Amino acid sequence: EPEPMFKVVLIRHGESQWNRENRFTGWQDVPLSAKGIGEAREAGGRMRAAGLEFDGAFTSLLRRAITTLNLALEELTSEWIPVTKDWRLNERHYGALTGLNKAETAALHGDAQVKIWRRSYDTPPPPLDAASEFNFSRDRRYAGVRDLPATESLKTTLERVLPYWTDVIAPDLRQGKNLIIAAHGNSLRAIVKHLFAVPDDAIVDVEM
Repeated sequence: EPEPMFKVVLIRHGESQWNRENRFTGWQDVPLSAKGIGEAREAGGRMRAAGLEFDGAFTSLLRRAITTLNLALEELTSEWIPVTKDWRLNERHYGALTGLNKAETAALHGDAQVKIWRRSYDTPPPPLDAASEFNFSRDRRYAGVRDLPATESLKTTLERVLPYWTDVIAPDLRQGKNLIIAAHGNSLRAIVKHLFAVPDDAIVDVEM
């Protein structure tokens, strides 16, 4: 018999306060800016205009993605659908760069090094110091998570996102459910790389 038809929509969060300030955000839990709130509502309006309806949603544990999803679902009058939140859809962990302004980081480490961290597939930034104010191992939302990263490359981000896609999200799609995934530039890149077989060296330039 034919495979069931389904739709999956990937939505990147709207502009966050730290996007606005040009800072490396990663796992830091910053809110959407006023512009980002407008972007999320606009995305929901576009989906409504396209006649999209969803049976379930997935998002990260970071509020910029959660709020984006909530605002979009509000525009769709679909706040009632089940939502699953999981750390494996979080943004890439930027390690010791977390919280730094991108221009300051370039001044500190040089443009070439920062470009490698931002644009290489498998070179992670230096790990986050355990004494850092951004030590997420003390954050109770990650209690019970084994092997919590202290930094990630795009490759290691992909290695946590993909099993989640395969084991948790894809089975829902195979049941014919239409899903919306609200997440982050790099966690969504991982899904796009998998779905469209994008080569390692090309995925870093795919803009979400």
